[in-house]
Amino acid sequence: MAFESKIRPITWENGVSKMLDQTVIPYEYKYVEISSGDEMFNAIRNMIVRGAPAIGIAGAQGIVLYAKEGANKFTNREEFINWLLEKADYMATSRPTAVNLMWACDEQKKVIKNSKSDINGLIEELTTKAIEIEQDDIDRCKKMGDYGAEVVPKGATILTHCNAGALATGGYGTALGVVRSAFAKDNTIQVFADETRPRQQGARLTTFELAMDGIPVTLITDGMCSYFMSKGMIDMVVVGADRIAANGDTANKIGTYTVAIAAKYHNIPFYVAAPLSTIDISIASGKEIPIEERNREEVTHINGKIICAESGVNIINPGFDVTPNELITGIITEKGIIRPDYKDSIKNLFMIR
Repeated sequence: MAFESKIRPITWENGVSKMLDQTVIPYEYKYVEISSGDEMFNAIRNMIVRGAPAIGIAGAQGIVLYAKEGANKFTNREEFINWLLEKADYMATSRPTAVNLMWACDEQKKVIKNSKSDINGLIEELTTKAIEIEQDDIDRCKKMGDYGAEVVPKGATILTHCNAGALATGGYGTALGVVRSAFAKDNTIQVFADETRPRQQGARLTTFELAMDGIPVTLITDGMCSYFMSKGMIDMVVVGADRIAANGDTANKIGTYTVAIAAKYHNIPFYVAAPLSTIDISIASGKEIPIEERNREEVTHINGKIICAESGVNIINPGFDVTPNELITGIITEKGIIRPDYKDSIKNLFMIR
């Protein structure tokens, strides 16, 4: 049973991408129009749109925008195709960790390579695929939510880290999709949200969308999770993912690994919710997942104001960490919940797809 969110972070309308600017939430709630491929590249890079499934949708739409630009530059179809394939590869580099982006760009490359249409017909095919990827994500998240709701105890308090909700997807959520589906069956469910330094996606985004949807949420700082676990106030953890290796190792927002260690110590189930497009079977383990290094000012500044001495201070700002598979209770997907041994269960799942 789906609990419909009021939030739609990205959609395709009248030949342009309309997206909710997540850099200004909760101060403003505004949509921006993205009308060129380079604008989309920068929107992904600068986190106007963020969350692995959402940037996959954005990447697919960005390739459509490049195609529309190319139609004004090329009359020769072969030259157009070669140029567009280069632009698709470029779009996939806008952020390095979330594999959904690469997956969506690859889906569009398949359309480009397999199309028999002229330039305008190909643009229509790419547009259709981008819209399909967007709607498919919402459908997948709702299925994920229903599978995940089955393992949520009645009256549970669920801890989550970062934002894996409507804002990070086509409009329903992975980790928060589980919350929404569980809440639809049991409105005594509540959420504890880590603030998620350094960009405060938990504080700014998770609390915002849950409050908007009327789901009870409590904000805590990142360092508080062990305290509340020790008090028996957390029943389970559900987080999203940016990339899952073939053995189940999972990259997610920095700080997730810490939460997983604390959950393991306190015997609290730790679940990852992600679509199959987040699983990268081309890499054997989390050691192969590229970790994005982000701007030092995310750490040194809050809301544009400096919080530490800049001179003489070294700053390291990895955007993600990798949670080893042995700390994960289950991976919730649109095809069901994957259980250990992850190497075998993931392999078997992809063999029967």
